[in-house]
Amino acid sequence: MSESYLSRAQYGKDKIRVFRIVREGAAHRVVEYNVTALVEGDIDVSFTQADNSVVVATDSIKNITYYLAKTSPHILSPERFAVHLGTHLVSKYEHLHKAHITVEKLRWARIPIVNDFEPVKLHPHSYFRDGEDKRFTSVEIDATLGKDSIIAKVTSGIKDLLVLKSTGSAFENFVRDEYTTLVEVNDRIFSTSIDLSYVYRPFAVPPLKDDLLLELAVTGDDAQEGTAWEADTVADSARKITLETFALDESASVQVRASRERRQGCLQLMPVALGLQATLYKMAQKIIATNKFVDQVTYTLPNKHYVPVDMKYIGIDNQTPLSILFHYAVHYRVARCCLVRCLCDRGARPLYGVWVERLVGAGYLCLGQICSGPSKSDCISGASGVPMVFEERDRPASLEEESELL
Repeated sequence: MSESYLSRAQYGKDKIRVFRIVREGAAHRVVEYNVTALVEGDIDVSFTQADNSVVVATDSIKNITYYLAKTSPHILSPERFAVHLGTHLVSKYEHLHKAHITVEKLRWARIPIVNDFEPVKLHPHSYFRDGEDKRFTSVEIDATLGKDSIIAKVTSGIKDLLVLKSTGSAFENFVRDEYTTLVEVNDRIFSTSIDLSYVYRPFAVPPLKDDLLLELAVTGDDAQEGTAWEADTVADSARKITLETFALDESASVQVRASRERRQGCLQLMPVALGLQATLYKMAQKIIATNKFVDQVTYTLPNKHYVPVDMKYIGIDNQTPLSILFHYAVHYRVARCCLVRCLCDRGARPLYGVWVERLVGAGYLCLGQICSGPSKSDCISGASGVPMVFEERDRPASLEEESELL
């Protein structure tokens, strides 16, 4: 008897580089993608018996990606293109039931042309790389219930968004004990490389009926602005919220405290002191509030340390104010935040949340709701752990019992 079994298997092609020019008269539009395409299905024997009769070659997967990059009407949207590619793969091959598509979009912007006394004009076909951050989407196409019952699960976001504040950051009043060597500072440079991901509400993908599997059109509620199918507005909004909150919020230290309030029948844990965690919370909260089809938001902010150069040896104070620094790029602190939309927003039946796990060695903050009624005002908001699971429970008899759930 075997002591193991194959519980799950997938394979595919990574790092498929795509650059596409769409010509619209004199004006051109360009996109550059890094694509990963993985598939799952009835492929077990290729792993367990070295039987390649069920394998669609990864070179073929690469060629299908290029074929759709040329022919798909959805190439200019990372989310739409990923959905189309994944749906094409599971529709073409009967034995494939899932596709996992990741599309990373590199930044290209039109070069502005400035002439005296004339409005700035954007050149119709000349571009520059206006940042090293990348927009991404990760799509799961699930056809396990049949080729006519395909479900798309879409997660999108931003990677490597490097930001810096030259003041407005402090680190004070943290725990001091026999292991503490860090000196408190009330003003410092704060820099981080922001990773953001947000999860859209899943939606049904109509089956591809044409012979070439090119005619994909999502309509109705699933095609509203702000859905995964119309995702550009969410991408622009999330980036704007992230940058503006980082710039304007005076919380870019790593101190956070919490106070408990009872408002409108709602027990809440509210951050009341400046802290990096508080900044993450505000960013995620704004994205959830602004985009009704986004159900979960996660931020990761690793510190990029800039350390003052000690110039006391030549009689110069380089601390007040800070002027000359060097980048310290070894180990660093990281903070993460995950905000989950309240289930009561959807009229869900009463549920209670249970916090699970903690990420060791990093400040991982997850925010969710413990729902005790059909409306937002009946929810208990809390901060702890990493994303929650839900299970049914009896309604707490008292506020003290509610508190214990947190």
